[in-house]
Amino acid sequence: MKITHFEDLDCWQEARKLVRMVYDAVEKNGSVKRDLRFIGQITAAAVSIMNNIAEGWAAQSNAEFIRFLTYSRRSCAEVQNCGYVALDQKYMDEEGFQEIYAQALRTTQIIDGLLRYLRSKRFKRSPRSQRS
Repeated sequence: MKITHFEDLDCWQEARKLVRMVYDAVEKNGSVKRDLRFIGQITAAAVSIMNNIAEGWAAQSNAEFIRFLTYSRRSCAEVQNCGYVALDQKYMDEEGFQEIYAQALRTTQIIDGLLRYLRSKRFKRSPRSQRS
């Protein structure tokens, strides 16, 4: 399958699932709604994963794409870490924590695969590969 848009990237699709999971978890628990700073932190980290993948895709160089994918990877770790806070503060149960943690890990692993590929190839994309 040829990838022509950032939406075609498996890592972006998995990041999108993670964002939905994080927002669902925040919506389910009434006590977390009092902790606006935490909500802002975990949702921003999740959305940042998607945003950086898209922004990196739009970059004009392989090096820039790698840089933004690395930011996405870091944001995955941030979501995982926020999951521990949510678990410790009883904003989320063990099952919810495990699901979000696993999805963040799955997203990280796909990003890592793309990073390995990009670092091993002289991957060039046409500027026309952007969605209009």
